[in-house]
Amino acid sequence: MSTEKTASSDGDSGGADGSPASETETESPYTLQREPEEGGDEYHAFWADEVADRIEARDPEEPIVIKGGISPSGVPHLGNMNEIMRGYYVAEVLRERGHEVRQVFTSDDRDPLRKLPRTLCDLEGNLVDLGDVDAGALGRNLGAPYTDIPDPFGCCDSYGDHFSTIIQDSADALEVPIDLVSTTDLYLEGTFDDVVAYVLENRDRAAEVLSQYQDKVDSDGDYVPFNPICSECGKVTETVTGVDLEAGTVDYECTDMEAGDRTISGCGHEGTATFREGKMPWRFEWPGQWQVLGVDFEPFGKDHAEGSWPSGEDIARNFFEIEPPVPMVYEWFTLDGEPFSSSQGNVILVSDVLEVLESEVLRYFFAKDPAKARDFSVERLDLLVDEFDRFEAIYFGEVDASEDERAFAERVYPLVVGSVTGDGDDGDATSANELEARAERIRLPYTFAAVLGMTEDPDLREEIARREGHIPDDAPEWAVEDALARVERARNWARRTENEFDYELKREAVPDHDFDAATEAALEELADFIEEGHGPDEIQGEIYETAKRHDVGVGDFFSAGYRLFFDEEQGPKLGPFLAKVDRAFVVDRLRRER
Repeated sequence: MSTEKTASSDGDSGGADGSPASETETESPYTLQREPEEGGDEYHAFWADEVADRIEARDPEEPIVIKGGISPSGVPHLGNMNEIMRGYYVAEVLRERGHEVRQVFTSDDRDPLRKLPRTLCDLEGNLVDLGDVDAGALGRNLGAPYTDIPDPFGCCDSYGDHFSTIIQDSADALEVPIDLVSTTDLYLEGTFDDVVAYVLENRDRAAEVLSQYQDKVDSDGDYVPFNPICSECGKVTETVTGVDLEAGTVDYECTDMEAGDRTISGCGHEGTATFREGKMPWRFEWPGQWQVLGVDFEPFGKDHAEGSWPSGEDIARNFFEIEPPVPMVYEWFTLDGEPFSSSQGNVILVSDVLEVLESEVLRYFFAKDPAKARDFSVERLDLLVDEFDRFEAIYFGEVDASEDERAFAERVYPLVVGSVTGDGDDGDATSANELEARAERIRLPYTFAAVLGMTEDPDLREEIARREGHIPDDAPEWAVEDALARVERARNWARRTENEFDYELKREAVPDHDFDAATEAALEELADFIEEGHGPDEIQGEIYETAKRHDVGVGDFFSAGYRLFFDEEQGPKLGPFLAKVDRAFVVDRLRRER
């Protein structure tokens, strides 16, 4: 493990007199973007520029280290990508400015399993109930570190490794180059040895600092900031009975652990553990990670801003005597209006999202201001895609936009599509060429792509898209392929949400039907109207009027149309749909000729 920017090699992690290592004032983690001051500071259209300024102001050593982290307790869902993506944009800005950057993401996999999750997922992202896996292996290991618990799917080295693998796969899918660091490895490889020794040597001062944040810690008591792993039952215990700094060991008794509203029983074993056979409490482990990894910047959710960050900043400055990283708080976002919840099944994985939209659309979602709470609506994913398409069109100067919109698109689009750190040897020239080539891209409107997804025929999809003017005659082959790839994603979206586009166009043969004479006459008249070349709103209105003229119930007339095209009693908004499908086919089908 890298130990750049750590304490001296003699193991001293800082002074012991309680004085702060820096006179730097406490830095608000909410500072994201400056408003322009009269005759003063430059206004940044992109929040990551502001963060990069704050990092550079500290004149950091290189590589600049950007960190995020997660405790792999369960399904790593889209919400958990916040830290990775926020860190990515800051890393890209710094790389753009010529800095060497390392983006690390810690898996806090030595944390103990405190409760059984109700929902898990395999490596392919399929959600399963606890009862569908070896739940007994989990139940027998409550209180044990994630990396000491067998993988209930039997495919990875441990429970912790299973979910860490999904995190790495998610970052890879979005082409974010993270260095996934196992906290267990930091202990086992001795990277934390000096930090643990310092914490235990100064445990009285550790208790004094932590007692300001945790009522259960008595500054005048016998608090020991280290939790050994019991050699008998494998559980993490909180009862240390003796410390031998020279030997690098602690004596312990395996006692009960309080986990929320339940108690995890200890086995009562009395033993001795080395500094590598346990873990520090998280409030010391977090700033300990900052020290051994040399962290310069870390984003975190607003839940940490009022509790964990103040204590971490205090412990870093006044206990470890190091400068804490530049902080940044991001707002959580919801999923279809509800909080993410593995137990309630309200989760979506990165792999799921990339089945319904392009990776650059998802990267764009995370490029938006992290200070604002937003909803990731799968139901209305078309709105996000439309927003991205407009953002992209603004960059290429294809649509009218405000000055702010243009400034944001020009600054952020190259980062969203990942062109800044291209693979070519000529650096910026390669990036410019990649961006120039993207000007020929074709974006089918998402709902139009969903309509095309109603047919399995790829040739028909392309034919309709060309006829509707969405694919130019001189479009390059790669652009056509990419455009039509959105059809599959839009179809997956329709099926996942069971929305108005979740129907299959019956093109091969006219479905069985039994219409009365009035309905058949009305269908014939509607066919004549469509044959004249009217638009979607006109067709929708004509459906109503034709039904009325022939004294056919409007609902019955719509059902007749759905029967002919989908072999169903209901379907999408019929007028716009009929306007988008091949006109000759629509006319012939309304006349029941094919």
